[in-house]
Amino acid sequence: MPYDAKLAQKIRKIIQRRANVTEREQFGGVGFLYRGNMAVGVIGRDLLVRVGQDQDAAALKSPHTRPFALTGRPSKGWILVAPQGSKSAAGLRKWVELGLAFAKTLPAK
Repeated sequence: MPYDAKLAQKIRKIIQRRANVTEREQFGGVGFLYRGNMAVGVIGRDLLVRVGQDQDAAALKSPHTRPFALTGRPSKGWILVAPQGSKSAAGLRKWVELGLAFAKTLPAK
């Protein structure tokens, strides 16, 4: 299934003037990276957010979230947000900022 191009465009608008942010198609979707580290992305209709292992459990308590399991096994520190969870501009911005905040803690690749 192709990724949600409208959701990807909304993310681009949020990050458009940020330094060190790049975009790459991967996992059958699109990812947005900070200094080479994945921060957020779009897979199908879902928003992929890299929250880090320390925030994983807290993020999964938010409505419309579930673990990211590309291989069928949950990836720690990554979550998927269903379309309802990123529908509003504020909701989407919250998740994008959370992903970027975690990516900023990682060394550049």
